[in-house]
Amino acid sequence: MAKLQILEYPDPRLRTVATPVTEVTDDTRELIKDMFETMYAAPGIGLAATQVNVHQRILVADVSEDQSAPVVLINPEITESEGDAWSDEGCLSVPDVYEKVARAQQIRVRGLGITGEPMDMEAEGLLAVCIQHEMDHLEGKLFVDYLSELKRQRIRKKIEKARKITGSQPEPVPVSRDRSDQ
Repeated sequence: MAKLQILEYPDPRLRTVATPVTEVTDDTRELIKDMFETMYAAPGIGLAATQVNVHQRILVADVSEDQSAPVVLINPEITESEGDAWSDEGCLSVPDVYEKVARAQQIRVRGLGITGEPMDMEAEGLLAVCIQHEMDHLEGKLFVDYLSELKRQRIRKKIEKARKITGSQPEPVPVSRDRSDQ
């Protein structure tokens, strides 16, 4: 397994709309393992392939305290949603920023699992919010897009200032194996 580089806002690659996975292969499963390793190390509770510069419709999540409830969704699609939930959201691609965002409280989602089998699941609360957040990434959308222009500008300036202070710049994402859509 390998820890992957997470793209950070305002990197334009985060705006790429992911393409459907046509076949779940060993490379797909290896990417998913790497995504979990990256997400847990960050630490985070969800990660979309877009965030690691792989523009395929894959997301991983685990909202458990002890990393015991991993969820893999390939080509996810929300088929039902219900209720409204406002919660503070953060994002591994927008470090150290948390803002209130409205999402559905409960969802039903279908897609493929890690072995390519069709699956249908219900999620509520934090898991529902997390899945919706990650699905937005697959559409090239970030949680900051739900905020006012003024808030987005402030967030961008805060991130740029933090980079100047630390002297860090986002590194290019290394390509560790052939992924035709990178």
